[in-house]
Amino acid sequence: MKIKIVMKNIFLNYRTIALVLILLSIKAFPQSTNRLPFLEKQYGITQLIVDDKPFLMLAGELHNSSTGGTAYMRPIWKRMADNNINTVLAVASWETLEPVEGEFNFELVDSMIIGARKEGLRLVVLWFGSWKNGRSTYVPEWVKKDNKRFPLVKDEDGNSLNIISTVSREARDADARAFAALMKHIKEIDSEEQTVLMVQVENEIGVLGAKRDFSEPANKAFNRPVPAKLMNYLDKHKSSIHPGVLSAWKEQGLQTNGTWEEVFGKGERLESWKDLSYLPEELFMAWNYASYVGHIAKAGRAEYNLPMLVNAWLKQPGRFGHAPGDYPSGGPTPQVIDVWRAAAPSIDLIAPDIYILDEYRYVCDAYTASENPLFIPETVGGAEGAARAFFTFGNYNTICFAPFGIDGGEDSFFGGSPEEDLKNISDAYAVLENLTPLIIENQGTNNLKGLLIDNKKPTDTVQIGGYTITGQIPRNFIAAAAADAGIQVVETIDPSSKVGGALIICTAPGEYIIAGRNMSFNYELVEQEKNTSTGILYLEEGYLGGADGKEWISTRRLNGDELRFSLNKSISNIYKVGFYQY
Repeated sequence: MKIKIVMKNIFLNYRTIALVLILLSIKAFPQSTNRLPFLEKQYGITQLIVDDKPFLMLAGELHNSSTGGTAYMRPIWKRMADNNINTVLAVASWETLEPVEGEFNFELVDSMIIGARKEGLRLVVLWFGSWKNGRSTYVPEWVKKDNKRFPLVKDEDGNSLNIISTVSREARDADARAFAALMKHIKEIDSEEQTVLMVQVENEIGVLGAKRDFSEPANKAFNRPVPAKLMNYLDKHKSSIHPGVLSAWKEQGLQTNGTWEEVFGKGERLESWKDLSYLPEELFMAWNYASYVGHIAKAGRAEYNLPMLVNAWLKQPGRFGHAPGDYPSGGPTPQVIDVWRAAAPSIDLIAPDIYILDEYRYVCDAYTASENPLFIPETVGGAEGAARAFFTFGNYNTICFAPFGIDGGEDSFFGGSPEEDLKNISDAYAVLENLTPLIIENQGTNNLKGLLIDNKKPTDTVQIGGYTITGQIPRNFIAAAAADAGIQVVETIDPSSKVGGALIICTAPGEYIIAGRNMSFNYELVEQEKNTSTGILYLEEGYLGGADGKEWISTRRLNGDELRFSLNKSISNIYKVGFYQY
């Protein structure tokens, strides 16, 4: 096996004349095509194509207000580029774009695009329009002050919530006009350079504080028949829709005409967080949110046809609660992905924000169950995020992995040191950047796998290239040596270990490149013959290089004490290993 340890970083409204001069002073991204970024499905997977090549987003999302001022924004871009990030997810908000109705100010958008481009970074623009995390806090003041024109959601007691109602065509159309203006402007200043690769429409939308909208227009809609467009979609896709939705529908006789409760049953709060509480209410809200967002996305794509996504605040166990209303009801959670597909065909990707770390694999599986490409716009950073990045790119043909709050601030969003959090992600991304050509080459094949372990699940196993490889939390070296010598020990697991992740690429029969952190390995032939064992034929550390970026370059051969085959706990490693039988 080869190990490579990589420790250094690889690698408003402006006046028209001033803006042109600034844009001309920045070197454009090298391009071999005039085609816009697009999603392409082949070999059973979906890839983002940029400059005619598949592109992996080694990304990070900025704090919500980091792009709220040009001076504050200015130093961010270099810091991101210096830490091996190639794509930044950053906010453009309705309130700053259209402070006066019909008057648009693109100063912050221009500053964001120019700043990122100068450092060779790509952007995913996050449109904070009608909703952010369920609430309508990023709408302009002229929207906030006019609840008659822009009505709010009501809870079951008739109380107004700070959430614009999806029944408001005025709000939908105003949002769509602003979003279309944004997309038109991005096209004008960026269609050649293509700094902006994708756009997220709204953020973690849905009703918080009630299982659905109980305003009078919403009540009338809930008691009308389920739209024929949705029923036709569900009927056509019976074999692939969410099993919980299909089960509820079957219990009502698979009828294709009726109200939401007649078709899907009476909603109720269920005990398990994985059960589908208040399903008719959540499906109803999903249809309304998806129709509203689909209208906005369509208006934006008419101006500039970039790929678009939506993201979800997930239901989860614990203090946040697991019933619709505890989390945003109607947002693009796994159980309503089919509704979103039916109502919002202009949306390409339905993406999870993953903070329920004990269920990380469960969420990834749920979002890829029906061939939805995995795109993670928000998750944790630090050592845990670094380990999960390896697993995610190895196991799910992921388009994007983006820890939230990557730019730090006074305090880490997750309670750790912002500098240490960024250092861990930077270290992992340096390795993943080096491996990107080989990752892309093996996407959609059985030669690319991932492993993920933690204190709750201390082992993980894959079969790849004829061998079974098991990852486990590394043992304390002295305790492990004692155990191997038959000496009884009390503790062989390092109690400070948290999460370990690995990406495995089979490059030839019995030969692998393995990268990641905080994991040790066991290995054996899948069909091991009696009285034989599997051994390490060779173990090296090195890196990929050469003209195509796929040639293994060894920096040293490992043996003796270094033959323990364990990924480092605090930095990311790359090994090349070969196995043999004896």
